[in-house]
Amino acid sequence: MEEQKDVTNNSISPVDTTPRVTGIGGIFFISDNLQETKEWYAKNLGLEINDWGSSSFESRSMNNPEEINSLQWTPFKKGSDYFAPSKKEFMINYRVQNMEGLVSKLRENGVTILDDIATYDYGKFVHIMDAEGNKIELWEPS
Repeated sequence: MEEQKDVTNNSISPVDTTPRVTGIGGIFFISDNLQETKEWYAKNLGLEINDWGSSSFESRSMNNPEEINSLQWTPFKKGSDYFAPSKKEFMINYRVQNMEGLVSKLRENGVTILDDIATYDYGKFVHIMDAEGNKIELWEPS
């Protein structure tokens, strides 16, 4: 565990860096008619579609109320290969902490890692396969 200074009482408190999932980062699914699907969700459920063709939902961490998390809801056009090699029409993005440690643990457990960890301004990503053949996206926010 790393230590982090607690500014409220000027003490040092441990920060949990255990490699693990901390929440859901996104729900992705295939749509037969992408534009119609986006419009239906906007009209009927009030989802605001953003530049990426999706909607973001914000929440606060129960253990750290100052932390704001987001969940990305995104339909993908039928025929998209983003979910490959999975045959399923959905994919879940899990928010994680300690991406490198988690990928190391997954390798030790024999989990199929589909790509190398990619780093962007908004975080690190890697894709894995679960025991049922579902592609999973792991995301460690910046």
